[in-house]
Formats: sequence, C-alpha cells, structure tokens
Amino acid sequence: MPAQTPLAQVMATVVGHGLPIAFTAFDGSRAGASDPVTTIALRDPRALNYLATAPGELGLARAYVSGYLDVEGDTYTTLRLLARETVGSLTPLERLSVLRQLGPKVLRPLPPPPEEVRPGLWWGLRHSLARDSRAISHHYDVSNRFYEWILGPTMAYTCAVYPGPDATLDEAQIEKVDLVCRKLDLQPGQRLLDVGCGWGTMVAHAAEHYGVKVLGVTLSRQQAEWGQKHLADRGLTDRAEIRYQDYRHVTETGFDAISSIGLTEHIGAANLPSYAAFLLRKLRPQGRLLNHSITRPTTTASVKRTGGFINRYVFPDGELEGVGKIIQVLQDSGFEVRHEENFREHYARTCLAWSKNLDAHWDEAVAEVGEGRARVWRLYLAGSSLGFDQRRIELHQVLAVKTTEGRAEMPLRLDFSKRLAPLAGASA
Repeated sequence: MPAQTPLAQVMATVVGHGLPIAFTAFDGSRAGASDPVTTIALRDPRALNYLATAPGELGLARAYVSGYLDVEGDTYTTLRLLARETVGSLTPLERLSVLRQLGPKVLRPLPPPPEEVRPGLWWGLRHSLARDSRAISHHYDVSNRFYEWILGPTMAYTCAVYPGPDATLDEAQIEKVDLVCRKLDLQPGQRLLDVGCGWGTMVAHAAEHYGVKVLGVTLSRQQAEWGQKHLADRGLTDRAEIRYQDYRHVTETGFDAISSIGLTEHIGAANLPSYAAFLLRKLRPQGRLLNHSITRPTTTASVKRTGGFINRYVFPDGELEGVGKIIQVLQDSGFEVRHEENFREHYARTCLAWSKNLDAHWDEAVAEVGEGRARVWRLYLAGSSLGFDQRRIELHQVLAVKTTEGRAEMPLRLDFSKRLAPLAGASA
C-alpha cells in the first residue's frame, strides 16, 4: 500500500463527501466532516479485505462484527446515513483508482468471522425438519440471560404494539399479546394453540387473563426450558403447556383459536400452503387464526436472499413474503380473511427499545455471548429499525376464520378496543 495514501481519505471518497461523518484509520489519518454526528474508524487492515472482497452490507458486517471496523456514535444514525443512494456510487474508473491506492493485498479473501453461519447448517433440504431445527437453534439457543437483558421482563421477541406515544416497551408488549387475545375472541375454557411460542409470553398471558387452555410449541430447546419454568413459577401448568416440538408434529386438533406470532418468517415460501392447510385442520369450525409476521412491502421481490447479513448471521433460511401473498395462501387454503393491520412503525420503535436495552447491558452481554455476537445484535437491531422506518420491511397481523357453509360466527363489525388484562405488570 503506498505510504502516501491516507486511508481515511480513501474511505471518505468511497462513502461520499458531504455527509456528517468523520473517518479515522489505523495509519493515523482522518477525513470527512469536521463536526460529525458519527465517526467510522478503521482499526485493522483486515477491514479493507472484508470491504473489498464482499462489497455491500456483507463486507461492512464482517468488518464490524470482527471489530476491525468500528462506529463511534449511534449505530442507527450511522446506518441511516450510509443507506443513502449516493453512498458508494463510484464510477468504474473511480473504483479502479481506489483499488490502486489500497494495493492488491486488499483483494485477498479472509475467512468470515466465527459468528457467521457455518456450512454445516445448510446441509439438507431447505426447511426440512432437521435443517429448520439447526437454523432456529443458531438464533434462539444463544443464552436466555442475554435475551432477558435485551427483551426485558416480558421476554416477548416480536413486534410490540404501542397503545400511546408514552408507553414503555413492557406495556407495548403486553398490549400486543392482549390484542391478539382480543382479536381471537378468547373465552374461558377454550383451547388455544400458539405455534412458534418463543419463551411463552402469549401462552402465559392467554392462560392467566383469558382462562383458556394453551399449548405452545417451539423449536428452541432453551426457550422451552425457560417457558416451562416460567409457567410453573406462575402456577399455570394446569392450563398451559410449552413443548420443545416442531409445530408440524402437533397431533391434537379441534382448537378454538391459533396464534402464530413470528413463525411465518421461518416457514419458507414453498411451505406456506402446507402451513396454512395444517393450521386449518387444527381448528374447529368457526375457529380463528391470528397470523403476525414480518413481510416485504411488495409481492414481487425475491423471497430468497442467501448472501446477505441477516441470512448469514441472524435468521438462516428466513424468507419474507408480501402480505398479499400470505392472505392469498390463507384464502386458497380455505380461510376467510376478516381483518388486516400493519404495525410497521411499532416494530421500528420496538427494535430501538431493544437496542437501548442491549447498550445498557453491553459489558454483561459481551461477557455472556462474546463481543462478536453482541456486535451482530447491535448491527441487526439498528438495521432492522431502519428497515421498518424506511418501509423496506413491514409487520402485518392477519385475522382469519375457518368458516362452515359461510358461517363465521363473527360480529357484523369487529371491535378490539375492550381489554380484559392490566396493561402492565401481570404478564411480565
């Protein structure tokens, strides 16, 4: 690398001038804004290898997760600035000039950070039982303590629903599960199946406050163990159960209602019809389904992206569909869709709240799961919040019913405003 090449200046050229970003590098150089809102620091020459050999979000993620590149400032703000269309828009000649300044060594590929999914996870058919189990374990079987720090006492790892601008994360998570209960019109003595139940937030809330018998299933062993203990501590094991089990292995039937909160993202596009048909068979006539899932803003985008940061570090084999596709599949399977709602802005706020929780427990989190994994989560949460803010992803709840000869047993107008449970405390 030519000695006269200031690396910070090269970075400023690649990212683009005029942004309130400063750049520092291990060679002592500095460039960019004199009064920045954030600073990007190159701490190790290997950051350049990642950036040059895996351009775009993957190269940036590898450099950041490894600690070779750092952000001195707010991660969300930095990503928002880097997401502008003008960032990295170099001509071919400008790219060639940058590579000449950096030298040929930056084109030498490096092994990815250890936090990246290893090839063994990809063995087997996509969304087979064994491969799904490995994919779920990669993300969820990390550390229950780590999740407690990020999620807070509700242990709800899906979009919260903020009842007002001043609501806390915990209040919003309780509002979310209570809203699902209200949409399902749960009544004492009914039976609820919660597929992909996580740590059991919905299971416990429905059993305690709506008097229903609940079966929750999860493919994460650590989630099941935590949830089972939580139910026992709250004295709910006589009416609530959490199993370490694939939802496809549930043999019981005749449920009055099914909640699917955050599972559809793991199903896979090809499996959506069998997923919907399976849930339809599990319901009694006039039984309701509430499907809560992250979606794409259109139905035309590619559903499989195996090379990006989310797929390699966060949700292996995750696939997102447009809400129109989900509704189509539900209708084609025999469901009647009765209500749909978008909570995109709520999820942006939820992710920011999780980010603040992670920052508040940063040293503890690093000690628990390692700095690399903690960095994965910092990047993932900030990026997800930005994605919801900019409508690159959305969050939709779809309410459907299993009709019989046109009978839905639903009111002429739906009203979900009457809540039975307290907003805070009891579901924590």
